Amino acid sequence: MTKVPFWFNTTEQAPNLDADIAERIEAVRERSGFLPNVFATLSYFPAEFRAFFAYHDALMEGDDSGLTKAEREMIVVSTSAANECTYCVVAHGAIYRIRSKHPYRSDQVAIDFERAELSEREKAILRFAHTVSLHPQTVTEESFTPLYDLGFSDEDIWQIGAIASFFALSNRLAGFARIMPNQEFYLMGRDRPLP
Repeated sequence: MTKVPFWFNTTEQAPNLDADIAERIEAVRERSGFLPNVFATLSYFPAEFRAFFAYHDALMEGDDSGLTKAEREMIVVSTSAANECTYCVVAHGAIYRIRSKHPYRSDQVAIDFERAELSEREKAILRFAHTVSLHPQTVTEESFTPLYDLGFSDEDIWQIGAIASFFALSNRLAGFARIMPNQEFYLMGRDRPLP
């Protein structure tokens, strides 16, 4: 049998968690009814767990943003699909369905955002996010013009780029550690009426 690391494809959290991590895990489990596998995997690495979720929360949960929480999740779904990250497409697709109150747009965004039922604002967000996620070295002064033309602030543009960058890292962690989506994510947010 081939030897693999203990964290590879795990769905079990680490034993003997530090109090702050145990508290965060319990809160997530209570809110969602299950423990997302990314929490289980990262629980084996406490310093990384704290750093990862601190930056995640700063980007995705703050209310002082020119981007809606649905737009932020849309970035994750679309760039994660481009990076072939099953975990993030499925897990954040569920959150996007809930935050956008739309039962199938996450599927459209994951497959081809240019043909999805999105506003020009949303498509501009994703064009820039894809550039940052896949070809960051090609960002030039001209890359910002379409965003400024739509009224985005410097801080909004930073956040688009930071989300795309952070989840490029997340996509690679989930890929090499083979973190797979929990089954519960597949149906979340699909029970809404069609628009």
